[in-house]
Amino acid sequence: MQPEQVDRLREAADAGVSFDGLDVERGDDGYRFAVPGDERTGLDADGFRAAAADAAGYVTNWCFWNETAPSYDARRSFLRWLESADERAVPDRYESLTDGVVRHWGELELTATLGDDGHRTYDLRHETDGGRPVADLDAFEDPLEARELVTYDEKGRYRPLKTAPTLRTGWVFPGLSARELTETVGHVYPATVENWHREREGDLDVSHWRETAERQTGIYDIVDELDREAVERIAATCCVDSQCLKRREWEYDEGTEVDVDGGDGEFPCREPCSLVVAAARKWTTLEREETHTYEFELTPSEKEQVEEIIDTVADGRTDDVREADVYEGANRYRARYLREKLFGDEGNLAGVPTED
Repeated sequence: MQPEQVDRLREAADAGVSFDGLDVERGDDGYRFAVPGDERTGLDADGFRAAAADAAGYVTNWCFWNETAPSYDARRSFLRWLESADERAVPDRYESLTDGVVRHWGELELTATLGDDGHRTYDLRHETDGGRPVADLDAFEDPLEARELVTYDEKGRYRPLKTAPTLRTGWVFPGLSARELTETVGHVYPATVENWHREREGDLDVSHWRETAERQTGIYDIVDELDREAVERIAATCCVDSQCLKRREWEYDEGTEVDVDGGDGEFPCREPCSLVVAAARKWTTLEREETHTYEFELTPSEKEQVEEIIDTVADGRTDDVREADVYEGANRYRARYLREKLFGDEGNLAGVPTED
């Protein structure tokens, strides 16, 4: 604790301070300084300093949240959530912060650490890299650098959905200030802190499927044709933990739920995103098609192989299938053999043309 921190608290006592268990005020008979288990009254300036020295953690904690931490409600609430400030007393929190408090936000691992003056420093990295020395990772300082960092996945492919569980690994933002941490998180997962805060305050404005679909215009105007069953297929396809880290809060409409689990994400999804709406346009055109009956002859193993190929592609597991493992139905050579056997010269499955 620094002497000037005590001086600033004593000045604030004129208006009164009540924060995280610290109560300070100035009366006609001197200062009152109180923390859990210790109340002192009628103090002069020296007595105030002595009381503050015995409760240094409460003083530096007040200084951090009053003078350093962001005042913006969402970011402030996020930082307090990070160290469980509303559930744990200052001494208990400070003991944990000395070693570093770790929380997860999507695929991010966030660590808050306490400095001698009560200021916090923060470390942000991919959760897979938790525990790795900073020297082993690519270190960044400017929150804006996160924009480029999260644009592409591990294979260099563009990430159209920022909340997809496809963040690349091997990087770290060490030694961030409170402001820099919240800015960096905002670049990685835009608006997630704000929507999380609105939900906690009971102010999350959810836009359900019907409402979202009906306000679409232009080439997306057709998506309101999809019925509830199709929307449930969309939710099961796009809005689950394996595809998006948000927790879906929107339903078919205000009175009709989507019978698909919304996921376990820390931050909510308040409306169908642009990626879902864009995909829904294609699915709307597909749903317009009439069904036809096609007849193919497959062996039991070939039927199971087709099922396994679809499952593997849909779950994004193609890279997990080794080229030498021909016992896997989705093995590249197995698939090529099946194509040679079943596709005709014109590329039709079993030589059967597709009917319009």
